[in-house]
Amino acid sequence: MNLLFLDTETTGNEVAKDRLCQVCYRTKDGTRTEYFKPPLPISTKSSSITHITNKMVEDKPAFEGSAMKQELETLLADHVLIAHNAKFDIAILEAEGLKVPHFICTLRVARYLDTEAIIPEYNLQFLRYYLDLEIEGGAHDAEGDVNVLEAIFNRQFQKIKSEGLSDDETIAKMIKISNTPALYKKFNFGKHKDEAIADVAKTDRGYLEWLLKQKLEGEADDEDWIYTLNHYLGKLI
Repeated sequence: MNLLFLDTETTGNEVAKDRLCQVCYRTKDGTRTEYFKPPLPISTKSSSITHITNKMVEDKPAFEGSAMKQELETLLADHVLIAHNAKFDIAILEAEGLKVPHFICTLRVARYLDTEAIIPEYNLQFLRYYLDLEIEGGAHDAEGDVNVLEAIFNRQFQKIKSEGLSDDETIAKMIKISNTPALYKKFNFGKHKDEAIADVAKTDRGYLEWLLKQKLEGEADDEDWIYTLNHYLGKLI
């Protein structure tokens, strides 16, 4: 199965309004990286993370109508997209008019494989150093992030394949994991920080009920937390 490793850098982190300003993707045929002028300004917060400024992209083409958009439209039809926190990149691509039929989210796979909830964080660069991966490229640059993304994917692929699966079966399982909400095992915030959620469900069920209500009423997309809280509260059908 063909794989497409991809990372976007964006004007901000609100999927409802922000747009891409840099894209890097890699297939078996090579790597392509390009900057684009977005239809809205890059936020100062985003520039402080990505080091991409409005001046850097003011003379760049728009993504709409670009050769890269046409290439991605073709590639996504018969490649599996590989991305970290894929929901964000997919939302950004969809805002640009692209469809993503198949994807693997290395963030969800990382959570799935960490059965004992040992890893304290799952962001791309934390995993890079936690797993002691020696990779060229800076953080929060699309091409540098794709280098890390590919290395993490390869580590995960080999771990799942070691269960006795074929290459295609391994990819299929990673796709299934990526399309299933992640099940958190520990709290990483609040009064029960670092406690197992299963234990809190026994000792402070009211807290889980309250938190679920907050997540359901909040504006953020908290699919994974909603799934997790419903699971431990016994509300999943």
